[in-house]
Amino acid sequence: MGLSLASEADARRGGSFGSRGARTHQAPPPTQTAPTQAAPVQRSMTERQPGAQTTAPARPNAANPMNAPKPGLLGNPLVRGLMLGGVIGLLLGHGFGAGMAGMLGGLLQIAAIALVAMLAFRFFASRRKPAAAHAQPTNNNAAFRSPFDVQQPAQPAAPQNYAPADLGQDFTVTNTDRETFEQLLREIQEAFGREDYAAIRERTTPEIMGYLAEELGQNATAGRRNEVRDVKMLEGDVAEAWREGPVDYATAALRYTSIDVMVDRQTGAVVEGDADRPTETTELWTFVRHPNEGWKLSAIQDA
Repeated sequence: MGLSLASEADARRGGSFGSRGARTHQAPPPTQTAPTQAAPVQRSMTERQPGAQTTAPARPNAANPMNAPKPGLLGNPLVRGLMLGGVIGLLLGHGFGAGMAGMLGGLLQIAAIALVAMLAFRFFASRRKPAAAHAQPTNNNAAFRSPFDVQQPAQPAAPQNYAPADLGQDFTVTNTDRETFEQLLREIQEAFGREDYAAIRERTTPEIMGYLAEELGQNATAGRRNEVRDVKMLEGDVAEAWREGPVDYATAALRYTSIDVMVDRQTGAVVEGDADRPTETTELWTFVRHPNEGWKLSAIQDA
């Protein structure tokens, strides 16, 4: 009996889906069985943790206009107007000949006017600062606003240093765990081929069960059935295993062969695949174990 590469029937699940806990949106490390870097889970009910997000830097002084550079004394339009008016009045009132004699007095008058204007500007600026400081937010709630909230957009904020996302503590699986993973691979694949909903539900998480049931329903609507049998494990190794509180996770790279064909529900005729030639498939399966429970399938990823 020959061996062929994975066909369209092997890719029946259509990409990767499920949950890997805190590492759902993180790609698992390559292994000897699956040396190519796999993509993170594509379809999942697990949201990305805030610690894994990045915050774009805000423009300088965009968050608080009070932090904008203050113009100098000569840059203030009030002071410039007073000085310009004083010079023009001096020249027009006395002429160039007499103006030179009274230049010293005029300059003293301009300096006095400028000093008064500067003191007044600082006085009003100091009165505005407490009000602006009081108007600033007293907590960081703005940083956690939904990006889809267009009714009240968050003001640009300075970059924040999020704490790293908690990805759990690594641990080492046992040989018994590895044997369980191989057993689940065979049982879930064959239960899928039999359309045994009860057997699938017993060995998978509700999320995985939902995805597989959806696909089985689509096959039934199309008048087809995905027949899977003779599942044989060729090679497997654990990419990573970690613990999140009382819950254990393990992602294993599994290379196996199986008879995987699509048949007509009425006639039983093969419409896709080869019923006499097993196909080889490599996937990443993530298993989860809750306290006082056994391992269950929680995610599948293409390798």
